[in-house]
Amino acid sequence: MPSFFEQPDFDEHESVTFATDRRTKMRAIIAVHSTHLGPAAGGVRMFPYADSESAIKDVLRLSRGMSYKNAMAGLKLGGGKAVLIGNPRTDKTPELMYSLGNAIENLGGKYLAAEDVGMTLADMENIAKKTNHVFGRDPKLGFGGEPSPMTALGVFLSIEKAIEVKLGRKDLNGLKVAVQGAGAVGADLCRRLSQAGAKIFVCDTDKGRVAHAASISNGEIVDIDEIIGLDVDVFAPCAMGAIINDASIPNIKAPIICGAANNQLAEEKHGGELVKRDILYCPDYVVNAGGIINVAYEVGGNYSKEAVEKHVSNIPNTLENVLKEAISRNVSPAIVADEQAKRLIGR
Repeated sequence: MPSFFEQPDFDEHESVTFATDRRTKMRAIIAVHSTHLGPAAGGVRMFPYADSESAIKDVLRLSRGMSYKNAMAGLKLGGGKAVLIGNPRTDKTPELMYSLGNAIENLGGKYLAAEDVGMTLADMENIAKKTNHVFGRDPKLGFGGEPSPMTALGVFLSIEKAIEVKLGRKDLNGLKVAVQGAGAVGADLCRRLSQAGAKIFVCDTDKGRVAHAASISNGEIVDIDEIIGLDVDVFAPCAMGAIINDASIPNIKAPIICGAANNQLAEEKHGGELVKRDILYCPDYVVNAGGIINVAYEVGGNYSKEAVEKHVSNIPNTLENVLKEAISRNVSPAIVADEQAKRLIGR
């Protein structure tokens, strides 16, 4: 078995902290990938990982992705991530959040936490009782609150840009979009797309969430095993990562992949496979940066929704730059985005 430092997803991370608390049964991993541009910012994800190896792989990939995301978004933030091992529906308690807050506080500001999968605004407030290094907090306290609307906005604007680059279209009217995942981001994306005239197909493992997303977008609910193979114009992954893999790629009919999920490519080679099939892949960490942009404006202490929206509106310009270079070189946009991000963080 390879050592920790030889794992394929270990990318000279500055630190990886394993935090436990017997009393609250906390098992958490906090990975700081880079602080080259500033303190490492990234969300806290609570998920019932099958084993510790899965959790380690996820936190390493996600923290690296945050370094790239923050750099490409033009933020003075490094990249980090925390994963909390457990079921957010059955294992979560305020005391567990306090324990995580203590672990974050022990890092002395090197890591700035925000909301991610399995976490809520209330959870962030509980974490904040033990540390000031947490954001995505209550707007009543002068913070930005739930960041998912800004994430959804960035993805929506990116889909508009991808449609323009790939299909030569200036609008979404009549186009078909398959949205995989109807959480806060996926549902809001469905709403925005529908308002722009797109026909929505949506799936989720949670029947309540998918019903809500369909109701606010006049969308059609499809089975989770069918969504990726639908004959649509855009496939928008908005659930968990590694959805673009050896098994799924042959089934993809959409000419564009553009969604909010992190780490959509299971392996680097899959970006090249998409190029061979003439499928335009929009790098996830470029597209889904709206949430962390929202957080970044909280960090400065002068949160402004208008300023955040203006910053998010620049995401499609960054995406266009990446896509056009990739097309001219006949390489995956993922390669181009990685190259640009690495230069920005000095790697």
